[in-house]
Amino acid sequence: MDKSLMPKTFSSHKHWFSSIIHSLKSRTTTSSLDGHSFSPYLLYSYDNVAHGFSAFLSKEELETLKKSPGFISAYKDKSVTLDTTHTIEFLSLNPTSGLWPASNYGDDVIVGVIDTGIWPESDSFKANDLSKGVIAANPGVNISMNSARDTMGHGTHTSSTAGGNYVDDASFYGYASGTAKGIAPRARLAMYKVIFDEGRYASDVLAGMDKAVDDGVDIISISMGFDEVPLYEDPIAIASFAAMEKGVVVSSSAGNAGPALGTLHNGIPWVMTVAAGTIDRSFAGNLTLGNGETIIGWTMFPASAYLDDMRLIYNKTYSACNSTKLLSKVPADAIIFCDKNGFLYDQVDAISGANVRGAIFVSDREESFEMGMNWPGVVISSKDAPVVINYATTDKRPSATIKFQQTILGTKPAPAVALYTSRGPSPYFPGILKPDIMAPGSQVLASWIPTEPTARIGPNVYLSSEFNVISGTSMACPHASGVAALLRGAHWDWSPAAIKSALVTTANPLDNTQNPIRDNGLNFTSASPLAMGAGQIDPNKALDPGLIYDATPQDYVNLLCSMNYTQNQIQIITRSKNYNCSNPNADLNYPSFISLYNDNTTSFVQTFQRTVTNVGEGAATYKARLSAPEGSEVEVSPETLVFGKKYEKQSYELTIKYTKNKDDEHKVSFGELVWIEDNGNHTVRSPIAVSPLVIDSGF
Repeated sequence: MDKSLMPKTFSSHKHWFSSIIHSLKSRTTTSSLDGHSFSPYLLYSYDNVAHGFSAFLSKEELETLKKSPGFISAYKDKSVTLDTTHTIEFLSLNPTSGLWPASNYGDDVIVGVIDTGIWPESDSFKANDLSKGVIAANPGVNISMNSARDTMGHGTHTSSTAGGNYVDDASFYGYASGTAKGIAPRARLAMYKVIFDEGRYASDVLAGMDKAVDDGVDIISISMGFDEVPLYEDPIAIASFAAMEKGVVVSSSAGNAGPALGTLHNGIPWVMTVAAGTIDRSFAGNLTLGNGETIIGWTMFPASAYLDDMRLIYNKTYSACNSTKLLSKVPADAIIFCDKNGFLYDQVDAISGANVRGAIFVSDREESFEMGMNWPGVVISSKDAPVVINYATTDKRPSATIKFQQTILGTKPAPAVALYTSRGPSPYFPGILKPDIMAPGSQVLASWIPTEPTARIGPNVYLSSEFNVISGTSMACPHASGVAALLRGAHWDWSPAAIKSALVTTANPLDNTQNPIRDNGLNFTSASPLAMGAGQIDPNKALDPGLIYDATPQDYVNLLCSMNYTQNQIQIITRSKNYNCSNPNADLNYPSFISLYNDNTTSFVQTFQRTVTNVGEGAATYKARLSAPEGSEVEVSPETLVFGKKYEKQSYELTIKYTKNKDDEHKVSFGELVWIEDNGNHTVRSPIAVSPLVIDSGF
């Protein structure tokens, strides 16, 4: 390409080349190759040995490219694989516009990961001084891996999710195959190993975070937490306060104790608390009956197996699938249908111990799709089960074929709140709405260590892989950490509160069917902010949020002063007497709202004060749109905010009037306040929740 023809609107050659490739997507239809679909995408941008790029193109797209300004010549390369972890695509990150190019993919941003270590070991990740707590608690213990090398896999998975580089031909035994990459692939990772095989202690966590702050990291990603401790005894709360003072964004996991209310940890006001959601990808097995009927089921059987035209058995004696001894009488060349009334985990174990070639299981429960499959089997829904049973009991020679290693993208509805993700209100301070946001956390593919098994076949054949697919808020947190790194790279002058505000007010409360995100832990009803915060993170919108809710360290001190803590307890967190409690204030300038009631509450009126800063490019006018929680009235004053210039601040009041009725016991109701710019360029959304006080906040 002739680089002298690069339009001035592009900040770099790579940005220009990416735009050219992106334009091809809109001009040509998606092509297919060997049953796989693909779109054009940029591989590399060259500025030194050549002026050009390499890309994955169809012949039609190449012909279109030849008509582009600056085109000189093209040469055929060997074929490349399709793109994976897929959460990058699910979050709409792309190389041509939005947060990726604006932040240069997180270039020069340092993400400190507090976790179990990383693989492989290097001098940059030495952690010899971060295992003293384990040693103190276990005198004479021999630390088997007293370095930053990961012996569990957790830290390798989380760090590669946040900032892993591009890895071709990644997959989990043929599932989710393609190119793996982190959210901020150009960010720099610093691993602080604080979890060891021999133990996990608060002193080590505090030391790790202390070292990270001292090293000058920009983001701290910590996928762990401490339960049932007050803020002044929580090492994450203490260390993250100091990090916040120095401009470090701390991103943390909400915990995996859902779906009950009040189970959340890391509900720290100055920390970003991340819930977990599902993604629009499923791992499937195709079940084809002998009559040609095909049913898409779920499986993650870790082998390239193919059960072809085998005898299908449905028998009340055997189909309980709860006895290995009984199942051993089933013909070896058969596929057994297992009734739904059995416990799926026990059924899989019974099948794997018997001499049965394959199995069909029935389940509608979300946790069924998080478990491993250690035997050739497929899980179908209860809706599809009668079709199989009817065929198996009426056909003279029923048979079935199962094909594994299928990956389906674009599944709907997604995201949904994961069953396991912990819910608010926060035990620390229920008056701050937690979690803040939701990010992909279910069945996330990322790097793993080679010394720990990732799958099993039968009772005792263990398999290892360079990648693993696992679920948890631990997986959601590094997605948010990576996005925070990108925002830091695009807005170096923003405070941690501003970055969190941008993510909260631009989060999406709708799924890919444009309906409210559902809660898998509450019978698929609409999810409340206590489950998902403001909704699924939207990285590109967070780049330009319009308005932000900012907060200073003194604002957080004023909040602490309202919590009946002693001066010493506050000083444990702030580490300084320079802060004072002359203005205690529980109403933090937060981008969300929560009001609480207890069993004795009949009604209340609560007013919140908020100040927003215009971070748009100039003068702007915003008007309020309110949706009140059921059973409440909400008012905002003024209803219009007028900004004369960038960085100007305006304040408003929001009042919630609540009257309890007989149906409100332990019920969470929710609504929203949305500030809409007159020209439609920005919408700034804050969730509103009215919740029972279900936990003891006497910390």
